Amino acid sequence: MANNKINIKNKKAYFNYEIIEKYEAGLALLGTEIKSIRAGKASLTDAYCKFLDNELWILMSISEYEFGNLNNHEPNRRRKLLLTKRELKKLERKIKNTGLTIIPLQLFFNEKGLAKIEIALAKGRKKYDHRQAIKEKDTKIDMARERKYKY
Repeated sequence: MANNKINIKNKKAYFNYEIIEKYEAGLALLGTEIKSIRAGKASLTDAYCKFLDNELWILMSISEYEFGNLNNHEPNRRRKLLLTKRELKKLERKIKNTGLTIIPLQLFFNEKGLAKIEIALAKGRKKYDHRQAIKEKDTKIDMARERKYKY
């Protein structure tokens, strides 16, 4: 039924940002956009979210559908994120008060075959934070390696 293998990730997100909270949101998409995503033709690398008129929008790139006709979608258009009012108010309040940002982490299809996007409330890292993150990652890998070969 649903092809759950499609999982488009934003690989730079965990390196450039410190993730605070994660949310799962629906996307308001056109038919040709869904077909392009199923073909793996979407990118989250330069994607970002912003509030316009109390609604959360994502600006991301979904390539035009290869077999689309004149009604094909625009690749870099705004797409509405579908969240509850409570979640939207909470996110908007945190962004305005604390200076955090909302970034997309991954785009996937759920069990019902609906396109979902995982977004995160995040804080940007400085250059020295990047070095610290790399050091912590290497330490975790070394510790896992030691545990594996200890026995």
